Amino acid sequence: MAGLGVALVAGAALIWAPSPAEPAPPPPTAAQAWPDAQKGTLPPDLPDGTAYDPGLFLDIRTSVGSAPTRDGKHIRLVIRGPGEAVRELRRLPLTQNPAFVSPSVAGDILVWAESTRAGLHLWTADLRAGRPARLLTGDIGDARLYQTQYDLVISPGRVNWVAAAPEAGTEIRSVALTGGPVAKRVVPGNWALTAWPWMVDGLADISGASRLRSLVTGEERAVPITRLSETACTPLWCRAVSLDDDGYPKIEVVRTDGGERRLVARETARTVISDVAVLGRFEVFARVTPASELTGRDELLVYDIETNRTVRVSPEAGNVRYRNGVLEWTTGNAESFLRHVLDLRSI
Repeated sequence: MAGLGVALVAGAALIWAPSPAEPAPPPPTAAQAWPDAQKGTLPPDLPDGTAYDPGLFLDIRTSVGSAPTRDGKHIRLVIRGPGEAVRELRRLPLTQNPAFVSPSVAGDILVWAESTRAGLHLWTADLRAGRPARLLTGDIGDARLYQTQYDLVISPGRVNWVAAAPEAGTEIRSVALTGGPVAKRVVPGNWALTAWPWMVDGLADISGASRLRSLVTGEERAVPITRLSETACTPLWCRAVSLDDDGYPKIEVVRTDGGERRLVARETARTVISDVAVLGRFEVFARVTPASELTGRDELLVYDIETNRTVRVSPEAGNVRYRNGVLEWTTGNAESFLRHVLDLRSI
């Protein structure tokens, strides 16, 4: 009887033991969460067969990017429109080791930096008019370009950027969109531009951003510091990346006044773009999956701050980039890939 009692107790324990926690349901896909969002795909080559590398999308069908000439002697900056429409803006010989970098747009005005053996120069073009591109200035200083959408910031009538000061600190530089002399002023600290008219300090600090300052009013704001984290900020949100108690990465967003702290992701999550909480709403990140080691591509996700939910954009994505409200990524491999775009402004 004692053995039977033990068996009954053991059986009852099995019956009443809590079942293992069920895995969390997968996040909704972009098509499910945002059925009306504008999205599309882009072939990797121009109609003439040359490889095209977009630097900035105006919408899901129109972009600005670079491509070599068919003879391989020059690199071109072009506007690629719907269908086979291509307008050449600039052409530079490959012998000059050229690159078109940091494009920025406001309305119909496009600005960019050209890098050659002769140094950096700023150029501009009207996207609607057919007039040739114009040189703005070669007086760009020791420019600091951080691969964000704020490397060149267009303000009313001017384009702004930062450069390293000759001694210490940061030079705030700007030039009129019509050209002319470059305005310069030195401020102590390591500053970068963010959404106009703000700049953010602390880029050289191990913990990242520490304060914001308005270039118009001089107003200064301290930003919330998360212990043992790397922090990046815009005027609205900060992103803090740290390690949790188990040693896994943890991504959080918090308002610059310290309120509304949100956990975005943890464990195998990582940041994939420099920009923080784009459009004041979307934190873009990636998650390493079991297939990532084989494919070299991660799951691409977006945390929607407004709805407090995570959306899966692509199960496997590479070459993730963002500018001007448009998220871009590729699927496939180096030999055969397709470029995808999602206009976050349309959500």
